[in-house]
Amino acid sequence: MKSRRNPHTESQQEEWRKRNKTVLTYITAAGMGMIGISYAAVPLYRLYCQVAPGKTALAFYKAKNPTDKPVIGISTYNVVPFEAGQYFNKMQCFCFAEQRLNPNEEVDMPVFFYIDPEFDEDPRIARVDTITLSYTFFEAKEGQKLPLPGYS
Repeated sequence: MKSRRNPHTESQQEEWRKRNKTVLTYITAAGMGMIGISYAAVPLYRLYCQVAPGKTALAFYKAKNPTDKPVIGISTYNVVPFEAGQYFNKMQCFCFAEQRLNPNEEVDMPVFFYIDPEFDEDPRIARVDTITLSYTFFEAKEGQKLPLPGYS
């Protein structure tokens, strides 16, 4: 008995080969793209996240209320190293103002700031090349007032 080849099976196999080749091409391109992005990550980070003294910058901080009840809170900030704090200038900030977060709400809160150019001339912080800005968000108590910096 002779075996017969089914012409439909051969065309289906050819179609699957083409599809597999196409999928393999896309996967390879995506992999190469990811490698390229990982090499570009450091320069992109420097471009978007580092601030040269005297230039304004915009940063966002995430706050999330993981509870099932609304929370009204206040944020305070801290600059490290402490000596660099005098050169940090907020132009617009969510800190020291009450913020309401609904149950399970997550928000991005903006800070618009700049580092005073005199930062580069202060010998006390000559070796400082990183300033860290951090925020603490805590629940506000009814009737509680925060002392604002520079105000009596």
